[in-house]
Amino acid sequence: MTELILIRHGETDWNRELRFQGHVDVPLNATGHEQARRLAERLAADRPTVHHLVCSDLVRTRQTAQPSLEVLFPQATIDTLTDSNLREQSFGVVDGMRVDDIKEQHADAWEKWLRFEADYGMPGGETTRQFHARVMDAVRRIALQHAGQTVMVVTHGGVLDMIWRTARGTGLDGPRQSDIPNAGFNRVRVDAATVEVLDWADVRHLADLPAQPVYDQKKLLVR
Repeated sequence: MTELILIRHGETDWNRELRFQGHVDVPLNATGHEQARRLAERLAADRPTVHHLVCSDLVRTRQTAQPSLEVLFPQATIDTLTDSNLREQSFGVVDGMRVDDIKEQHADAWEKWLRFEADYGMPGGETTRQFHARVMDAVRRIALQHAGQTVMVVTHGGVLDMIWRTARGTGLDGPRQSDIPNAGFNRVRVDAATVEVLDWADVRHLADLPAQPVYDQKKLLVR
């Protein structure tokens, strides 16, 4: 089995604005950089055995991973350790938009989105089922390539949601059920057939930072 240390990228300004970031290349804000620094500081103190690091190719994940890479593999270059299959879900025409603007400009698509159906995607974007297949193909590949090792994976909230749903067997329909904080620690064990959650949403290293923006899909249903 392979152990994955899963990290959602640090905070961006668009997280604060609750925008659909998707594939848009948004950098970390000042809080996000501090979260990334705290993450690396924790790794330096705890010294977990990590054999490899991989991250999404988007800038917010690369910036989050860089301080940790300097602790774990100081001779490595982040641009050689990226995987585009670890990107966030593509939201097509609404990538980069705020919820209120989506409601106004794409009202029909928004109403369909709120059903949280596995086979629906925003126009021009991925369905949840397509996204899940992409993510889990990448996870299985990483686990196979690094069998018996520990890999740190820096990615996105939606990616972690797909992994959590797979581990819990909750299915792809319905709103997100798991907490996925920016720069939190999550650990899973993966083999060819199963994903097992070992630890989730550990933010002890971020305890005295400002409260994080929360994208709560369940609350969208009651607005």
